[in-house]
Amino acid sequence: MAEHLIHSEQEGWALATVMARRAVGPAAVGAALELELRDEPVAVSNGAIRAIGTGPGAWLVIDTEPDHGFADALQDRLEGLASVSDQSSGYAVFRLSGAGARTALQRGAAIDFHPDVFAPGSVATTAIAHIGAIVWQVDDSPTYDVAVFRSLSGSFRHWLEETAAAL
Repeated sequence: MAEHLIHSEQEGWALATVMARRAVGPAAVGAALELELRDEPVAVSNGAIRAIGTGPGAWLVIDTEPDHGFADALQDRLEGLASVSDQSSGYAVFRLSGAGARTALQRGAAIDFHPDVFAPGSVATTAIAHIGAIVWQVDDSPTYDVAVFRSLSGSFRHWLEETAAAL
């Protein structure tokens, strides 16, 4: 039986990388952003913005509303705490959902997407079909978001379409 996969590229999202300064922990950065940040691969949200843990003291911070001043506003809030770099044009974010979403990701990445291991809020920095990616589970439907470098988004889209056709 074929599994259904819904996929789309998310448009207009504002993205920025945030890297804590030396000796500044996630609690201080999180307080400035009104988020409960941790040094773990988890996604957290306060309703306005979402932070995706990508490494120790590093997060991909996302606002799903178009905002050309997002990175500058983050830098103002994080002055002295963290460095901020606008990534809005650097990454493409794809949303995968439906019964085939987990299966599609399992075909491309060498990580365990079983719901007992990879649940809502889980994050992995990995390679999917040999393309560097940041993947996080949005909800238990399951819905996943996958960020890839924009220059590789065409290759990722091709892999995604081929994988969806084979489900």
